[in-house]
Amino acid sequence: MEWLQSVDFWIGLLKIVWINIILSGDNAVVIALAARSLPPAQQRKAVFWGSSAAVVLRIALTVVAAKLLELSFLQIVGGLLLLWIGIQLLSEEEDEDGRVKEHGSLMAAVRTILIADLVMSLDNVIGVAAAAKGSMLLLILGLAISIPLVVFGSTLMIKLMERFPIIVTLGAALIGWVGGETIVSDVALKSFLVGYPWAHYLAAAAGAGLVLGLGHLLQKRHGMESTSNN
Repeated sequence: MEWLQSVDFWIGLLKIVWINIILSGDNAVVIALAARSLPPAQQRKAVFWGSSAAVVLRIALTVVAAKLLELSFLQIVGGLLLLWIGIQLLSEEEDEDGRVKEHGSLMAAVRTILIADLVMSLDNVIGVAAAAKGSMLLLILGLAISIPLVVFGSTLMIKLMERFPIIVTLGAALIGWVGGETIVSDVALKSFLVGYPWAHYLAAAAGAGLVLGLGHLLQKRHGMESTSNN
């Protein structure tokens, strides 16, 4: 139990919790977007299980993240997945009050959260691993403490999305932005990015624009199909 009396241990723990809070903002948005179409009772379950499973996934991912980021085309595939997730989440049909209609399943929401968190956490976990300095206990404790913080942030985002629908659009744009960034950050494009550093922001903006454009287009199409069926 010497670790309980170690100043370095507690400093490392604080670092991991703080890093995770800072880097989990976009993850909270994804969780909120994925859970908002569920009934209230299932929303809470999706947020809890999605957040918990995502943290466990991060612990496992930390061990291999550095190696994974060296693989060509992996981040391109991951970025494309994020763009697809953003489009799907934004295209969900809304009612006359601007609220998304309740549909989908708990498992589908948790699956969406896990896929998005897997892609978005590749870069993040390297910072967490550096703070842990090889201590698996420190890593697990730090990320476990972060679970209620992510859950609280996601729950707050769902309530804000219900009250201010524009946040849904901004959240989808954020997912698209991260997706564009992820694609252009791939190892295969590293030399290109050195010569054209502005391409990083161009790709991010293009990702956000693609998600917003296709997402709203599909949302309108779903609305028209629903009206014609009624």
